[in-house]
Amino acid sequence: MSQDRRNDYDVTNTVQVSEPVSVRNAVHELFAETFPGMSFDKLWLAFYDFERLFTGRYPGYKGCDTTYHDMQHTLDMTLALARLVSGYERSVEPPDRLGAARAQMAIVTSLFHDSGYIRHEARDKDFTNGAEFTLYHVSRSADFLRRYLPELGLAKDVGIASMIVHFTGYELDLDKIELDDPRDIICGHLIGTADMIAQMADRCYLEKCRDRLYNEFVVGGVAVENPGPGEYVVRYKSGKDLLKKTPAFYQHVMRDRLNSKFNRVYRYMEVLYDGKNPYIDAIRSNITHLVRILETGDWSLLRRKPAYYLGIAAAVHDIEKLVAAQLAAFKGAKIRPDDTLLMPV
Repeated sequence: MSQDRRNDYDVTNTVQVSEPVSVRNAVHELFAETFPGMSFDKLWLAFYDFERLFTGRYPGYKGCDTTYHDMQHTLDMTLALARLVSGYERSVEPPDRLGAARAQMAIVTSLFHDSGYIRHEARDKDFTNGAEFTLYHVSRSADFLRRYLPELGLAKDVGIASMIVHFTGYELDLDKIELDDPRDIICGHLIGTADMIAQMADRCYLEKCRDRLYNEFVVGGVAVENPGPGEYVVRYKSGKDLLKKTPAFYQHVMRDRLNSKFNRVYRYMEVLYDGKNPYIDAIRSNITHLVRILETGDWSLLRRKPAYYLGIAAAVHDIEKLVAAQLAAFKGAKIRPDDTLLMPV
């Protein structure tokens, strides 16, 4: 992993994950190597529609206004997913391989796994920011896939895609997701793994958690829950408080999901990198850096200033106003702490 990695580049510092064309080309190269001679046309169109959706040019939708779950996150995750798929296909015998059609379905699902954050102009007119959908955005993404896949000529994939997208979230008990073909479950494991490792390996993951994810958690009812009139349950008091709880999340939640729920499929990344896993290495580096900050109390060590990749120009200002208004409403209310390690990243 390059020590000179740029803020909007992947863990290898070779792909600009803020640019759809760069990621599309990298995914195309992997797809062509893994499935020689197979058409990339539907995936090309999916990348095109993804960019339109997130930039506010897809008919009926407003564009991305969630500052943590932005366009870069999805592109970074989709690249990681394509790499995992390629590594998996090279590691197993033919009967267990996913095949081009199933891999295509998984990549399209990854591109739209956070589409549930995008507001619809008519159906969501009463909402002011996509972060308000945090607790049920995956179900909304599944609904988007049900509508979108037939338009892409992939109606046959609707049932599977709308289920495996839930491996990126916490809305369903993953152990209760039943699919007829075990290869579809593997796709779910690969997608869920890619979602976790890509964002936690982001060069600016710590800054983004403090400055962006916390804001989304406030707006989405995760940081502070309102179980009854005048009563609030506080999980995260601030962006710094969220980071203070991140090492425990890494130890007890993330590692369980990666190793147990997702059956350690992150190991298939090693096939592409001579036995090494640049994503896991980057995650460990981020957590080690965070622990150093927490031990020293030197928050000035978090000084990176990543750019935003949104579809609504005023989104940063708008979400900060929402957060300020909501936090102001909590003053003087009955507060009780909650140490639940809930981080639906």
